[in-house]
Amino acid sequence: MTTVIGEQALDFVLPSSDGKQVRLSDYKGKNVVLYFYPKDMTPGCTVQACDFRDMSQEFADVNTVVLGVSPDPISSHLKFIEKHGLTFTLLADENQEVANAYDVWKLKKNFGKEYMGIERSTFLMNTDGILVKEWRKVTAKGHADELLAYIKENL
Repeated sequence: MTTVIGEQALDFVLPSSDGKQVRLSDYKGKNVVLYFYPKDMTPGCTVQACDFRDMSQEFADVNTVVLGVSPDPISSHLKFIEKHGLTFTLLADENQEVANAYDVWKLKKNFGKEYMGIERSTFLMNTDGILVKEWRKVTAKGHADELLAYIKENL
């Protein structure tokens, strides 16, 4: 099963940084930014997360929640949240089930080594849970601004 723009987003349940099990469909009635990132505490992921943190009120003002997903465990997410004062929920996809379902678990190459990891990607669902836009191979810096502009213009 894959994601298809214009159709119901793939639902899932993952453990969250607030100690609950989060189901994507729990957010019907709100726009949802679902962003996949490779690893807590790394430079690009920190830039991206801090941009979302700094714009959290602006996203809330347009009825949008931000959910970050990585394969890191909850314990790592909690340290990441505490260190950077993150104001949104992080989800732990330790078995990469959701990453595979959204086709963001990819073969990557770095310094001549190949490994499996998250391809930084973002999915936007509207208030009815319909996938309206996706961004793949995202550049961390400035992405939150791009998302917010898209939401303001289109949703």
